Amino acid sequence: MTPDEVRTAVFRCFRRIAPEIEPEEIDPQVPLRAQLDIDSMDYLNIMICIHNELGVETPEEDYGKLTTLDRTVAYLSEALSSRAPR
Repeated sequence: MTPDEVRTAVFRCFRRIAPEIEPEEIDPQVPLRAQLDIDSMDYLNIMICIHNELGVETPEEDYGKLTTLDRTVAYLSEALSSRAPR
């Protein structure tokens, strides 16, 4: 899965939790919780959605690695590529 495909899946999850979000308005370097104006329960629901969309299990201790859009896409892309057959 390419980083663009991962980004699209992440955006789908954002829209499920916060339907008013416009993906093109998200700054990829700014913390997501502040931009999306979501609380911790919404953030958890996004993590669950990402797991359902991509099949990536993100341990709670790694949530700090998914603070911005760029970091989220990089983390998920790495997780997906590390489990891909070589």
